[in-house]
Amino acid sequence: MKKSLQETYAPNGICFGCGVRNEKGLRIRSFPNKSGDEVVAEWHGETHHQAFPGMLNGGIVGALLDCHSNWTAAYFLMKQAGKAEPDCTVTANYSIKLLRPTPFDAPIILKARVVESTEDRATVEAELIADDKVCATCRGLFVIVKEGHPAYHRW
Repeated sequence: MKKSLQETYAPNGICFGCGVRNEKGLRIRSFPNKSGDEVVAEWHGETHHQAFPGMLNGGIVGALLDCHSNWTAAYFLMKQAGKAEPDCTVTANYSIKLLRPTPFDAPIILKARVVESTEDRATVEAELIADDKVCATCRGLFVIVKEGHPAYHRW
């Protein structure tokens, strides 16, 4: 089975959204597309992820978009710098728009792309799609952390 960005670069990660080692987390698995300009994930909700019968909790929607976008930024900045491994990145800010209720039992598709970047930060736009409908969007700024930050060397 092909390894995700998380499995490749952070196999011991404990993040609730994307940590490979977090048994109770969402365990998002993000993959760059063939052209490398977009990162995509497919995720499946469980009954305990519901806000009300049949619909995904908005906080889960936010966590999915946040973590997937962060990995999109980390991967892009790694490639931009010509590095073999990504620097640790964190969310500086992000906002989501909940456009419609998201069914918890449909496959959730996450798509993200970098729309602006400098040497140490990237702005990412992302979509969460279920049943071929965009249910939520996100725009966020993700930055490389420096030594002394709690996330430094977390990967």
